[in-house]
Amino acid sequence: MNKTNATILNIAKKYPLGILISAALAVIGILLSSLIPKGLISGGVFALLIGMMINPLIMKKKEYFTSGLDFTSKKFLKLAIIFMGITLSFAQVVEVGKFSLIVMSFTLITAFGFGYLFGKLFKMDWKLSSLISAGTGICGGSAIAAISPVIDAKDSDIAYAMSATFIFDIIMVIVFPILGRAFNMTDMGFGLWAGTAVNDTSSVVAAGYAFSDAAGNYAVIVKLTRTLSIIPIVLIFALINQRLIRKQNLATACNIELEDGVQQVAPKINFIKIFPFFIILFIAMVGIKSSGIVPQQTCDIIASISKFFMVMALGAIGLKTNFKSVFKSGFKPMLHGFIISLLVVVVAFTVQYCFGQL
Repeated sequence: MNKTNATILNIAKKYPLGILISAALAVIGILLSSLIPKGLISGGVFALLIGMMINPLIMKKKEYFTSGLDFTSKKFLKLAIIFMGITLSFAQVVEVGKFSLIVMSFTLITAFGFGYLFGKLFKMDWKLSSLISAGTGICGGSAIAAISPVIDAKDSDIAYAMSATFIFDIIMVIVFPILGRAFNMTDMGFGLWAGTAVNDTSSVVAAGYAFSDAAGNYAVIVKLTRTLSIIPIVLIFALINQRLIRKQNLATACNIELEDGVQQVAPKINFIKIFPFFIILFIAMVGIKSSGIVPQQTCDIIASISKFFMVMALGAIGLKTNFKSVFKSGFKPMLHGFIISLLVVVVAFTVQYCFGQL
């Protein structure tokens, strides 16, 4: 067997099962959602929760599913967001995006400011506290993954931070649409609130579309605007870590070596990995929609594909998440994440209320 055939067989073994089970969960989730009055619980939420419930069964044969689930949860979600651009115009993007910057500035200050204070109060390591604040203030797992290398975070810190933000996200995905209807919020108002207050992109998608398709579109625009803040935040934390490393080295002596014999140096920043390039493709799709060259029927088909891909991605994320692992993360990181997330939710709502954007 030549190398090309071996590669094809390897891909055929690694990816299809994970993708197929995610698609099956998407179908089930959408069907269950259609049975709920007014679609109060979205197909994405059902796919996510069912995926978490059957995670122990899937992980028994994880060698057949893991690669496909990773591919679906990351690539299909980005594809869904790119395709979503065909449903939006530049006028909508500018309308929502300009005000989201105001709300986002308040939520970022809240997340990192109170994150630092409560981190000190709980006597948590600054790296773990910062990762939780980044996950809460920016975009969940993506922000945690982007910042962890530049501050040299431990694997346990990353797992704790992911778990702390994820649990609150699950609650918000279910509670947010209910609160939005109770407060009689507009589609744009709810989309702005969900986009700035819910942590992870997948949870923003689930919460936004559980309220309405229009709110989901607005929430994604706001979320993409918020995601761009990863770049300056990563740079800031890289500089902080650099300074702390140099301070430590100077305090101990020049040319001190670590236990493994390698001198500690500040990590380099990989801008290519940090920048969310799929946003460029999303904007390109918005441009195509704004030009009017694509028939509305075609736009509707692409929008349906986008929505299905999103539910698939949420199902894959659920299938990768183990309840026991999440609850083993510890009490203080969970409490820290809960308090910061709750403060961000309240601040985002308050700012919108003050500016009359509910």
